[in-house]
Amino acid sequence: MGCSVLFVCLGNICRSPLAEAALRAEAKRLGLEVEIDSAGTGDWHIGHPPDHRAAAVALRNGVDISGLRARQVTPKDFRRFDHIVALDGQNLVDLQRMRPADGKAELSLLLDHVEGKEGQAVADPYYGEAEHFDQTWSEVVDGAKSLARKIGGPSR
Repeated sequence: MGCSVLFVCLGNICRSPLAEAALRAEAKRLGLEVEIDSAGTGDWHIGHPPDHRAAAVALRNGVDISGLRARQVTPKDFRRFDHIVALDGQNLVDLQRMRPADGKAELSLLLDHVEGKEGQAVADPYYGEAEHFDQTWSEVVDGAKSLARKIGGPSR
């Protein structure tokens, strides 16, 4: 196994499962061995499938996320994953606060990996319409492609 990546948003039903799906697709395309998962900082959606609008945009783009179930970040995640990638600044702050002393994961924002978008949040589509999910998909794909190049090495 090459490396491992955990994507984190608030509830783990929109942005982080979409980022997981985008990186899975990109890793497959590039032939990368990557362990990929997603989680939320909050606990209110634990066990729930992704938002139906998130599942629809992923499926339209060739990735089925209907089998994913929301879970909450745990201290063990900081030891298990090489990269924990937040989808917005508040989740990054929360992750920094939760990080145990022996956590090895490198923390970042997804769009920190996209030139010119450093420090920006991935749009949260939850309170929006279907087109907001298309925008989020586009942003997580950009981030996933950049992240895959970073973890796959310069030859990718």
